[in-house]
Amino acid sequence: MSKKWIALLALLSSIFWVTPGLAATTVEMTWMSIANWYFKIGEKRIMMDAYISRVPGPPFFYAPSAYPGDQYAYTKSGYAVDTASIAKVRDAVLGGKKLDYLLVGHSHFDHSWDTPTWSKMTGAPLIGGVSTCFQAVAQGVTEAQCRSVSGGEKISLGDGITIRVVRFNHSGDAKNPIQHFARELYRAPIPDAKGELRAGVGEDYPNGGGNRAFLFTVDGPDGQLALFVNNSASAFDLDKDIVVDGVSYGSPLANLAAAMKDAGLTHVDAWIGTGGEPVAKLVVPVIHPRAYIPNHWDGLFNPFWKGMPYPFKDDALQAYLSAQKIPMLVQKQYFDTFVLSRSGVATQGNREVKRKLGFADEQPFTKSMLDAVTNVASTSMGDDCGEGFRQPGDWAKLLASRGR
Repeated sequence: MSKKWIALLALLSSIFWVTPGLAATTVEMTWMSIANWYFKIGEKRIMMDAYISRVPGPPFFYAPSAYPGDQYAYTKSGYAVDTASIAKVRDAVLGGKKLDYLLVGHSHFDHSWDTPTWSKMTGAPLIGGVSTCFQAVAQGVTEAQCRSVSGGEKISLGDGITIRVVRFNHSGDAKNPIQHFARELYRAPIPDAKGELRAGVGEDYPNGGGNRAFLFTVDGPDGQLALFVNNSASAFDLDKDIVVDGVSYGSPLANLAAAMKDAGLTHVDAWIGTGGEPVAKLVVPVIHPRAYIPNHWDGLFNPFWKGMPYPFKDDALQAYLSAQKIPMLVQKQYFDTFVLSRSGVATQGNREVKRKLGFADEQPFTKSMLDAVTNVASTSMGDDCGEGFRQPGDWAKLLASRGR
């Protein structure tokens, strides 16, 4: 080959060659119900929470007489993990591909119940709080397979992906102290004779010292993307220090500001968030998101295989975000995919995965359901682990309109 051709090839390589190990600057974000997400970043595959089982609701759960607001404190018995449903979702979503990481936001049943099973099925390591790791060990995951994080950690996941762990709070307030205030396990819980744990937030599934949110940065060939994900929050004490056993872990807002500063960010490209308007008013000035996707708004106990139980609705949040010129992209069905790139966030139907799981492309709703949901803000019904209802009859109306 002549020197001329060698020089031309070298020039072309310098223009088109992408450095090995860097992910493409796109993030596929698939909502799998409640606060369950599947992130595909280049060839890296990450799941967050991934709660597919459905533990029964009240009266299986019940509140202690001293704290009637803590409706999920105790349970009647242990309960099983739905391994068959997890395996079906695994096969449809991953298709035999490797799952690289499992993230857990906090240790309540509707977040960490299934992650030990996912870890055993896929071999993926877990990253979460100490309570999450204790729960995993109780279910046969080795200690080495679960990394305990307290907040402030900067972790490289490879391929240009970095997460910064942000210690956050849990939703609620002093009216439901067992569920809201930071609580950790001190040892691995002991399964019953059937190998089952108890899902109560005052039993084997406390919140895990508040919450762990995650700030992602992704460095790729055409620049950097930033994504912030939180699966619970409360405006009640978002600016107050989280204290566990006399140790302060800082306030959620200060922790988030510190993570942003450490990452050199003045904005994030997307925020997958929860907490409604009160939380948004506190978080938006810190992260200045360019797009918002609602998280943890569709209840706790609706059957997974029926698909999305009702449409998202939060007029106050919508109005606030619109005033800040932040677009809100709302889910229309379980397993909707949102694709983040340098040009913004686009929706994607994810039709093949939905077909494998038996979900319609877009969830159909009856007129009675749509009429009922106009009286209810979705983030009051299910957001932040389900505290509070607009009116006593709202939940019953929604269930009745859906034929349950």
